Amino acid sequence: MSGYEINIDGLVGPTHHYAGLSFGNEASTKNRSHISNPKLAARQGLAKMKALADLGLKQAVFAPQDRPHIATLRQLGFIGSDHEVITQAMKTSPQLLSNLSSASSMWTANSCTVSPSADSRDGRLHFTAANLNNKFHRSIEHTTTSRILAAMFADPQYFVHHQALPSVSMFGDEGAANHNRLGGYYDQRSVQMFVYGQQYLGTRQAPKKYPARQTLEASHAIARLHGLDEKYTVFIQQNPDVIDQGVFHNDVIAVSNQQVLFHHQHAFLDQQQALQQLREKMLLLNEDLIAIEVPANRVSVQDAVQTYLFNSQILTRSNGKMTIVVPEEARNHSAVWSYLNDMISMGYPIDEIKVFDLRESMQNGGGPACLRLRVAVNQQELQAMNPAILLTDTLFHILNQWVDQYYRDRLSQQDLADPQLLLESRTALDELTKILNLGSVYQFQQ
Repeated sequence: MSGYEINIDGLVGPTHHYAGLSFGNEASTKNRSHISNPKLAARQGLAKMKALADLGLKQAVFAPQDRPHIATLRQLGFIGSDHEVITQAMKTSPQLLSNLSSASSMWTANSCTVSPSADSRDGRLHFTAANLNNKFHRSIEHTTTSRILAAMFADPQYFVHHQALPSVSMFGDEGAANHNRLGGYYDQRSVQMFVYGQQYLGTRQAPKKYPARQTLEASHAIARLHGLDEKYTVFIQQNPDVIDQGVFHNDVIAVSNQQVLFHHQHAFLDQQQALQQLREKMLLLNEDLIAIEVPANRVSVQDAVQTYLFNSQILTRSNGKMTIVVPEEARNHSAVWSYLNDMISMGYPIDEIKVFDLRESMQNGGGPACLRLRVAVNQQELQAMNPAILLTDTLFHILNQWVDQYYRDRLSQQDLADPQLLLESRTALDELTKILNLGSVYQFQQ
C-alpha cells in the first residue's frame, strides 16, 4: 500500500441534544425533543474509532465546537453576562438557543472538502471549510472549523487552508459529504467526483420538497481553489427525486473507496452517463471503476435512508481487501442485511462487514460516514501533521476519562439554559485543547 487514508472522526460535543433542526434529514426531524445521552454518544463514537485503529488503520480525532455559541447570541442582541445571555435566549426563543447549542459539528464529513497533494497543481494538500449555509445552526461552524483544521495541519509547506465560500445560496457548500475520490493508491493521482444537488446558473433541475444543499457553482469554486486538473475531475448531479425522499447528502446514497463506488440504482441523475464519464476518466489513470449498484428491488431508497446503508465507511485493510462499516440499523433490517451478505459473496473487493452501535448519532441524523473526514496523505504529510490527534491506546483511554468527567448522561432542550452546562462544556474544551495540542482554537467571550 502506498500512502495512507486518515479517517478523522468528530467527537460528539457535550451539548448533544435532539432538536430536529435539519429539515430534509428525516431521522433528525423524527427524533425531535427526545432526551439525549451525550456521554453515551461520545463513547459510541470513540469505540468506533478504536475498533478501526485496532485494524491498523490511521484514525484521528476532530474536536467539537464550543456551544452554546454566546458570540452569536450577543450578535443577535442578547446582553449581560454569559449566563444572563443564555437565560434571556431561553425565555425569548428556546428554539434559537437550541440552534446555537447544537453539537452538529460532530458530522465531520461536512467540515470541509479535502484535495490531496497528488491531485493539486501546487503539490500541497488543500482544505476548504464548508459554509453550510443551508442551515443556520451549521452556518456558524466554519470559522472554528478552519482554526481546528489549521491546528491539525499546520505546516504551510504541505498544507493549504482556504476560507469558506461566500455564504449565499448559489455557493451552498456541504463539504466532503458530497465529494468522492476514486483511484488506486492514496498518494497517487485520482479522479475527484463532486456531487451537487442544484445548478443556479443555467439549467435549474432541482428537488421540489427538500432543499438541494450543495450547488454546482460551489463545487466548481472548490475545484478551482484546490488547483484540480479538469481532466481528472467530474461533476455529477444527485437525483432530485431521492433528495425529496430524505437523501440530503450524497453520502446517504453513495460512498467510494479507491476504485469502488458503492451506490444505489437511483443515486444520480442520468446515472449511466455519469458512470461512463467516471470510467473514462479513471481509464486515463489506468484504473478500472468497480461500480457496485444496489438495485431498488433489493433495497429501496427509503430502506437506505432508514438504515443509512450508504452512509457506511469502506476501508482498505493491509491485505488490500475492503471492509464495509455499517450501523446496527443495517443489521436489523432484513432486506438490507440480506443484500450486504449477498454482496460480500459476489467477488467484489469488499469481503467483510463490521457493525457498530451508533444509535445516539443515528437518531440525530448521521451514521458512520457522517462522523468522519477522509484525508489521503503521503509519508511526509503524515509526519508533518499534528501527532496529538492520532488515536492511540493511550489517547483512547484519556478521552474516555475526559468524557466521563465532563459529559452528562441525560440532556433535554430545557437543560440548555442551565449555566452549569456552559461551564462544564468550556472546562471540557479547555482540557481537550491540551490533550490534542490545538492551541487557542476556542475564543470564549465573557
